[in-house]
Amino acid sequence: MRDASSGNASSDTMEVSDETQAPGARWVSQGGALVLELSGPWRGHRAPLPQPPQADAVEAVRFDAHALRSWDAALASSLWHQLEPLARRETPLDLQGLPAGLQQIVTLALDSASPARASAAAVPGPVTRVGARAAAAWAVRRKTLTFFGEVLMSLGRFMRGRSDMRASDLAWQIDQTGPRSLPIVSLVCFLVGLIVAYMGAAQLQRFGAQTYIADLVTVGVVREVAALLVGIVLAGRVGAAFAAQIGSMRANEEVDALATMGVNPVDFLVLPRVLALLIVGPLLTAFGALVGMAVGWLVAVGIYGVTPLEYVYASMEAITLPHVLVGLIKGTAYSVLVALAGCLQGMSAGRSAQAVGDATTAAVVQAIVWIVVVASVLTVVFQRLDF
Repeated sequence: MRDASSGNASSDTMEVSDETQAPGARWVSQGGALVLELSGPWRGHRAPLPQPPQADAVEAVRFDAHALRSWDAALASSLWHQLEPLARRETPLDLQGLPAGLQQIVTLALDSASPARASAAAVPGPVTRVGARAAAAWAVRRKTLTFFGEVLMSLGRFMRGRSDMRASDLAWQIDQTGPRSLPIVSLVCFLVGLIVAYMGAAQLQRFGAQTYIADLVTVGVVREVAALLVGIVLAGRVGAAFAAQIGSMRANEEVDALATMGVNPVDFLVLPRVLALLIVGPLLTAFGALVGMAVGWLVAVGIYGVTPLEYVYASMEAITLPHVLVGLIKGTAYSVLVALAGCLQGMSAGRSAQAVGDATTAAVVQAIVWIVVVASVLTVVFQRLDF
């Protein structure tokens, strides 16, 4: 190793006794730039590259490889070790003088490993951030719409008798989502019905209108409260289970195995769950409404002195077919949304335990948001239709 200078050029040179058979490399200072000259055969050689001269102000680093006869990955690794500290200092690197293949390898290594470049890429401009967020939002919407389309196509195959869904799977899902949900639905509807009846009766008592407790509780529970409570309970109990089950199958590559065997995963996994909640949703809603009406009877009769027959008669007068249909339609819609949210997140989950947990959480949140949005829309629509 020796330092050589000629005129306004200085160099750090690595010499070998036989220059025709050994690789060569030297740093040359040209003006304010450093140039690394490579020569000879570098394939199979592990000779170290010379360190660049220390300079206070380096405008750029360039390369001259016109005399380079051959190279391999070892030279690319040595170049990366030399250039990575310069990249950290944000020194401009001009790799155009290197062979095309070597240039690509070094560029890729510097882009992936240099903290300076990584941090620069991690702080995009405001326009870039807005565009990235818009693209990500559209990708999520597109994935959701695609999933809805696949479910509709699966339903069409089922109606034509060409579905891969098994009747035993549907029966099992009905058992898991229906009868096993009755205890928690009963408890929640009882407590919320108690709150509605007690708070409403407390206000009606101020005007001596205790007889209207039945109208308040019956219409409120049958038309709105029961369906909303059933939807939220199913979101926490069933939607999360759907996402966890299907997400675990994706992590274990069972979904890919179904597709490999020619079984449509949407038919086999999603459709039974959607149909199960489509069936049990209105039934659970009707059951929750009955529980809410019963607790209203207890409050009116036990606390506010309304006679039992008077409450029953007022309830029967308040219940009309439109109220019942609205409650059942809303309960069915909320239940289907819970099934779609759980299956969507499960089918989109990653292949790790963390990803499955994230999908489970996202399924519950998405189902509740969808329920609230659809509840608002349906309420406005039914009120505008005077239904």
